[in-house]
Parts: sequence; C-alpha cells; structure tokens
Amino acid sequence: MSQRRTAKISLKKQPQQARSTELVATILDAAVQVLAKEGANRFTTARVAEKAGVSVGSLYQYFPNKAAILFRLQCDEWRQTTEMLRTILQDGGEAPDDRLRTLVHVFLRSECEEAAVRIALDDAAPLYRDAPEALEAKAAADRVFSAFIAEYLPGLTDEKRKVAADLIIATLTSVGKQFSETPRIASEVDAYADAMADMFSSYLAALIRQPAGDPGPGPGPGRAVA
Repeated sequence: MSQRRTAKISLKKQPQQARSTELVATILDAAVQVLAKEGANRFTTARVAEKAGVSVGSLYQYFPNKAAILFRLQCDEWRQTTEMLRTILQDGGEAPDDRLRTLVHVFLRSECEEAAVRIALDDAAPLYRDAPEALEAKAAADRVFSAFIAEYLPGLTDEKRKVAADLIIATLTSVGKQFSETPRIASEVDAYADAMADMFSSYLAALIRQPAGDPGPGPGPGRAVA
C-alpha cells in the first residue's frame, strides 16, 4: 500500500534545466493560489494548469496527478517548518526559555498568515500522510525538538522528556490550527502566543522542580495542560 501511494505522489521526472525548474516553480506557485482559493476538495490539475498558463500535458510531465502536487507543497512546508525549528531552537546565544517563546510566536504567526493553504493541505493529508517521505519529514522535526527538550530538561529521564516534547508539539500544532481558522490581527496573535509560551514555560519549570521519582505534572485526570 505504502509503495503504491509513494509511486503516485512522486515526481515523474526531476527538472534538469533552468527552464524546467522554472516551469515546476510556476506550477507550484499556481497550485498554492488554487489551493488557497478553492480548497482541497475543488483542487484539480486542470485548475492548476490554467492558473499557471501551461497545458495539462506539460503539468503531467512532472506531476502525475493532484496528489503529487499536494504532496510536493506539503513537503516544502515540512522542510520550511523543520528549518525554522532548527534555526530557532539551536541558537545557543539565547536561553532555552527565550527560544521556546520565539518558536511559539513564529509558528503561530506563520499558521495565521498561511491559514488557507495549511487548512487545505491538512484536508488533503489522507492522500499522502502514510508515505515514507511524510513519516521521515515528521521524524526530522521531532528529532530537532527532542534535542532541544533534552537541553532544556537535562535532569529528566528520556521517557519524561519524550512526554514533554510530545505534549508541547501536539498542543502547539492542534491549538495553532484551530486558532488560525479565524482571521486574526497581529496583536491577537502576539497575545495568544505569549499566553501559550507562558503555559509551556510553567509546565517545563514544574518538571524541573519535581522531586526525583515524582511522575510530574504531565497530562492526567484533573490536570489538563492545553
């Protein structure tokens, strides 16, 4: 199943010349515009080709179907997110708590600025979410964040750090998606990001203070974190 899906979402061929690279970039730019306007349900290769000003045949030289276009857009988004994580969280010149706060602000702002495309890509996720490339992209982001949590919580066990990392990532992504579904002004985004960063900081500080052997303030009955 995974191999068959991977074949359907892979590029038919890689652009080798500047003209081909430019054509692929034009198609992807058009795809973003169509996706933002039409959503995943009305996204078609014909609409993308028309928006790009190319024939459907030219589009099919590189993208065998709409799933391949959507997957490429999603992969680009994943790469950008992972690079953002790496740039912010590996900045040794900033204290870990400051890096986490910066990450929350940048992530939430990005979610709101690109809400239409992100929501549409999320709707299209069943087309490619189990592909090996998708799993590796998620694993790459997880590795960056896990390394940061290990730096933030050096005295905790790997198991406890994993719980903290998973909880923060899940909260940040799910709340960010829900928050960005409504148009927001900059002051709203900043206020919400500050509140979320404060919540994460308090949670991590409590983990640092907990006595050895204490399971800590993790998720559980009567202890909602998000």
